[in-house]
Amino acid sequence: MKTLRQVNVGDTAKVVKLHGEGAVKRRIMDMGITKGVEVYVRKVAPLGDPIEVTVRGYELSIRKADAEMIEIV
Repeated sequence: MKTLRQVNVGDTAKVVKLHGEGAVKRRIMDMGITKGVEVYVRKVAPLGDPIEVTVRGYELSIRKADAEMIEIV
């Protein structure tokens, strides 16, 4: 299983599945990250947290822990 956290800067990935439960999963979905959407990794902070991505035409910063719950292909 490959997660969004493992994607290199400058690469695009397609979301396959969201892991996690309840409020955490709902928060990720509310940010626009849902099954089938393409996510482009723009930047990673110097210490690796957070990760800046472009999803559905806007920029979004997410924590490594949240990126670990997003399965991609």
